[in-house]
Amino acid sequence: MMLAHLPNRFMRAMVVQIAVLLAAVMTAAPVARPAHAANDQSDGSGLPLPRFASLKSDHVNVRGGPNKDHEVAWVYTRSALPVEITAEFENWRRIRDRDGTEGWVYHTLLSGKRTAYVARTKTQTDFVPLYESADRMSALRAMLEPGVLGVIKRCNGQWCRFAGNGFDGWIEQGRLWGVYPNEKIE
Repeated sequence: MMLAHLPNRFMRAMVVQIAVLLAAVMTAAPVARPAHAANDQSDGSGLPLPRFASLKSDHVNVRGGPNKDHEVAWVYTRSALPVEITAEFENWRRIRDRDGTEGWVYHTLLSGKRTAYVARTKTQTDFVPLYESADRMSALRAMLEPGVLGVIKRCNGQWCRFAGNGFDGWIEQGRLWGVYPNEKIE
C-alpha cells in the first residue's frame, strides 16, 4: 500500500500506532504451553522413559548419534538382549546395555518383548536360585549363573517368572537386569 499520498498527520498517527502495537507484542508474556513431564519425548513414541526393551535382530548397528550419517560404533550379534531405552529422537532410540554402554539404534530393531539377564553380584561365583513359585520356601528349580539370559513372563513387583533354555521358574526381581525395582509386568 502506498502511503506517500496520505496527509502527514495521518501518517504520523499510523506510525505511532504501529510502534505502540510492536512494543506491546514484543513485551507481551510468552504464549502458555501445556506442561510436559521431564521425560516426555514429543518427537518419539510417547512412551515413558527410561524403559526396557530387547533387540529384535541378531545384527543391530549401534551408532554414535540418531541418524545414518553417524558411524557404526559397534554391532550386536545376538537377538533378544535386554537394553534400556534412555532417549528418543524421531525414529531413533538411545539405548544402554547392562555394561552401561550407550548408543543409538533405529526403532524397528527393538522389540517390546521383555528379557533380562541374571544380574552380576559382588562375587562372580554366586549362583542365583530359581524357585518353583514366588516363595523362597518353595522347591528349588535351578541355580543360575550371573549373565544367564531369559524371558520375563511376568513380575509382581518382588518376583519375576523367568524362563529360558532349560529353565522356567520364579526369581527374586532384584536379581535381574532388565526389570526395574517394584515394576509389575503382566
